[in-house]
Amino acid sequence: MVARKEPVSRRERPAKPALSRRVIVETAVALMRSEGLEKVTMRRLAQELDTGAASLYVYVANTAELHAAVLDALLGEVDLAGADAGDDWREQLRAVVTSYTLVLFAHPQLARSALVARPSGENYLRLVDRVLDLLSRSGASRAQVAWGVDKVLQDATATAAEHSAQDRDPAAADDWNAAVAALRAAGEDTHPAIAAHMPELVGGSAQERLRWGFDVIVNGITHTPVSGPPAD
Repeated sequence: MVARKEPVSRRERPAKPALSRRVIVETAVALMRSEGLEKVTMRRLAQELDTGAASLYVYVANTAELHAAVLDALLGEVDLAGADAGDDWREQLRAVVTSYTLVLFAHPQLARSALVARPSGENYLRLVDRVLDLLSRSGASRAQVAWGVDKVLQDATATAAEHSAQDRDPAAADDWNAAVAALRAAGEDTHPAIAAHMPELVGGSAQERLRWGFDVIVNGITHTPVSGPPAD
């Protein structure tokens, strides 16, 4: 006689956590850390949460919004204090922007996504507020500061996306090496401007270029007035 399998009571099964935007985003962040951003899709996330994909759309409109929410969660790791930079507003801003760049640098796919998927959560608002506050201490006009915060974060995001890809993606590194080789091989007779600016064109460490690029952006913001609309 075959023994009957004893049924398992549903009461003894672990209860699924209630769905919420916070739970969805936390699960998406964990999934990105373990498997990469390309795996953070609504379908894959639904599997992870043991639910249907349709249930997630109540809290997140689409994958782009999901990736923006993941980015915002990671922005909580940005050091907004810049305490080690002393009292100088420029050095404090440099420290904040460097911290932001390093957070993105740790997640190359997210850095590239950040170029188009702008977050709108609380961590992003804190970052923008801090950058505005520090830029305003330069004495620049309100318009210069307001427009400048976008340029500061755009440059940092693009820098992180470019350099993180070169360090972690063999194909991207090969492309960069090929570009450098082509510049080095450019002849004075055919490409005189390139030849005249070598080896500086491909010289300098990443840190030196980051520091110089930051100064270019900030100096441009603080010394370039915002003009009104062109006259009719």
